[in-house]
Amino acid sequence: MSRPMRLAGLEPLTIGDDALFVNVGERTNVTGSRAFAKLILAGDFAGAVEIARQQVGNGAQMIDVNMDEAMLDSKAAMVRFLHLIAAEPDIARVPVMVDSSKWEVIEAGLKCVQGKPVVNSISMKEGEAEFLRQARLVRRYGAAAVVMSFDEKGQADSYERRTSVARRAYDLLVDKVDFPPEDIIIDPNVFAIATGIEEHANYGLDFIRATAWIKQHLPHAKVSGGISNVSFSFRGNDPVREAIHTVFLYHAIRAGLTMGIVNAGQLGVYDDLDPELRERVEDAVLNRRSDATERLVAFAETYKAKGRKAEEDLAWRDGSVEARLSHALVKGITTHIVEDTEEARRKYPRPIQVIEGPLMAGMNVVGDLFGAGKMFLPQVVKSARVMKQAVAHLVPFIEAEKAASGDAGKPKGTIVMATVKGDVHDIGKNIVGVVLQCNNFEVIDLGVMAPAQKILDTARERSADIVGLSGLITPSLEEMAHVAHEMRRLGMRQPLLIGGATTSRVHTAVKIAPQYDGITVYVPDASRAVGVAASLMSTELRDPYVRDVAADYEKIRAQHAAKKGPVLISLEAARANAFRPDWRDYAPPRPALIGRREIRNADLSELARYVDWGPFFQTWELSGSFPAILDDPVVGEAARNVYAEGRAMLQSIVEGRWLTASGAIALLPANAVGDDIEFYADASRTAVALQWRNLRQQNERPAGKPNYCLADFVAPKASGVEDYAGVFAVTAGLGIEKKLAEFEANRDDYAAIMLKALADRLAEAFAEWLHMRVRREYWGYAKDEALDSAAMIREEYRGIRPAPGYPACPDHTVKAPLFDLLEARRLGMSITESFAMLPAASVSGFYIAHPEARYFAVGRIGEDQFADFARRAGESDDVLRRALAPSLA
Repeated sequence: MSRPMRLAGLEPLTIGDDALFVNVGERTNVTGSRAFAKLILAGDFAGAVEIARQQVGNGAQMIDVNMDEAMLDSKAAMVRFLHLIAAEPDIARVPVMVDSSKWEVIEAGLKCVQGKPVVNSISMKEGEAEFLRQARLVRRYGAAAVVMSFDEKGQADSYERRTSVARRAYDLLVDKVDFPPEDIIIDPNVFAIATGIEEHANYGLDFIRATAWIKQHLPHAKVSGGISNVSFSFRGNDPVREAIHTVFLYHAIRAGLTMGIVNAGQLGVYDDLDPELRERVEDAVLNRRSDATERLVAFAETYKAKGRKAEEDLAWRDGSVEARLSHALVKGITTHIVEDTEEARRKYPRPIQVIEGPLMAGMNVVGDLFGAGKMFLPQVVKSARVMKQAVAHLVPFIEAEKAASGDAGKPKGTIVMATVKGDVHDIGKNIVGVVLQCNNFEVIDLGVMAPAQKILDTARERSADIVGLSGLITPSLEEMAHVAHEMRRLGMRQPLLIGGATTSRVHTAVKIAPQYDGITVYVPDASRAVGVAASLMSTELRDPYVRDVAADYEKIRAQHAAKKGPVLISLEAARANAFRPDWRDYAPPRPALIGRREIRNADLSELARYVDWGPFFQTWELSGSFPAILDDPVVGEAARNVYAEGRAMLQSIVEGRWLTASGAIALLPANAVGDDIEFYADASRTAVALQWRNLRQQNERPAGKPNYCLADFVAPKASGVEDYAGVFAVTAGLGIEKKLAEFEANRDDYAAIMLKALADRLAEAFAEWLHMRVRREYWGYAKDEALDSAAMIREEYRGIRPAPGYPACPDHTVKAPLFDLLEARRLGMSITESFAMLPAASVSGFYIAHPEARYFAVGRIGEDQFADFARRAGESDDVLRRALAPSLA
């Protein structure tokens, strides 16, 4: 016997077994619609009401209202919006789905909505008791409920987990709450498909299979899902997203899907889809072939509008050879570059004229677009790949001509670039080098860990016009100042360019420029490099440019000298204001594993699930938070392209085992002794395996705010409380050299930079994944933790993992004993004399488990704390001053 669900706004909505699919409008959701969120955040509720009106007008039979935004009073916004739409009959006629992750927001909505609404959602993630409490309240308010497939173990992401969680939730609701089964709406979790990660390939098919199972085994229950999630990988590509939604719904509805949260105005007709697009989408949704993701991603990148494919538009091939070369450079197309370059070589009297003529003309267009903000770094690097392949074809002819005549043209200037001694990070430097080469500068790249003498000898031997230094870690700042000093001692006058993540305009002006008699210029990113180099090489622009930079830096130095820094208190006073947990009522959890454990050949596909994509875009100098950057009106297209290519290469890394990820942890007895943390070799706590010396905040703090030190979060030895702490080191860069050599042999800088960027992301993901295992297994103090990867990236767990060189632990030198304790060399890891880690894609640090442990910035320290630290460390002042230079007042 059929038991239909009966909902109501001003008008009833009956959903029986024979009902058609119910569209739930998604655009009145601040997390799903940027336009709606912008209006709500601006207080334009009238405009937000119009979006609701559009949704109903476009066919939504119910509207999902969500106000979960960090900058909103979600409860107040929910109540205000529901009151407003209740006064609009053409909106209020449909039922409301009150959507929030916060129960108090849902309850506030239920108190002011008319008719019979739907709650979205309840789940078992906080256990059965809370689930049943909320379910009883939902029934009391007379609402139906969406039940998410989420339990104490986390989100259900496989067919087996989806069906078992659904069965358990349904039985609890029907048997213990007497909840009407027709008012139960199971959401089996719609996840993104075609992500490039193998484990995600079955997400679409498993949802469809779970839907069919629910309809067969859970009498009268309905099934729903957030449909737009399935196409998340293609944000910004509306035609492809629409096709994915259409195909996914076609199969899910046939399996029994009752309703779905979807933009009702952007659903296509299954039979009207481009047949080739529909086939590729269907392959991915149903996981019908192993290369479905790769084929869809490739197709989606060129699919510009419904029924039209860019790869079919080869009209540009009908242009002149000059036009074809320019088009290939601007669009980054390598397909025909060799044949077009050869055609140009035969046309022009000299091969160098092909470079100086059409190739440089095309690169000038690229430079102009880049400078105007109409083209972005990933596209520029692709253009450079095209340029390099064209030039490589011409080089043998140029060399032959040069041998005969001794003349083969001249670059704009010669630049020696290097990552300074002790530092191994070169992604940013490589990008700058590519951009400079695109603009006809000769770049002599000395790679990483370049000693000062090698840099200066090369600059003199090659008659360099400019010297460029790069570095990522803070000790590199001192090495740059040393190189500048040596340049002055040797009487050199070449302009010195400074760049890298730890550098700044102020630091360059105050600390580096005074060491050198020539001009020193801070270059913040690749987009500025060409302009700076061109100005320095121009006979007309050089002198006024140098005068302007010198005057600017003099002004910065004067401001810095006059600036009052933070007020420092004495070390004694800072320690008196330390953070003091109540150790009497705290029993530190004893690790399940005490000692060292290696993790070799970690599963890359597993690590890929924990990748934080935000910093990936920063590598490519694309500004914005992820995933919002994918829809950014300025950089969105470039971000989507580089994201798609990054995912595709990540899949290749995983499937081809391009990289090896290994690491080690050690969980040991530990206690604080003053501001130090002692790690003990065994339970007797007599032999110290590692002395971790920490710094304390010494700036004057507001009333009630402590002066933190990491040692505050570990029980003092004098307390008698037996505490524990951990250390770790991981890398995802083992074996990277082989692939990098292949890319470099193919003159593919873009792929080389992409690989390094992804290796960095995998190393950070490894650290995240391993910390999760430490909390849940090896230490085991959070066995019931059920956070997904996004929540982990937001650090919603107990405990911290501070890393040397970061604000809470600015001392890099502790990496040496940390690596010794972990025997990191057995894993292929090492550190340089400046404490940079090798391979470059590596992460190391500490584990602290205290529930009140937090991150903070030490900031500047006084001479009294420096002297105390030097005494504890037993090191000379000179060595430690260089190591702690950025922290010294």
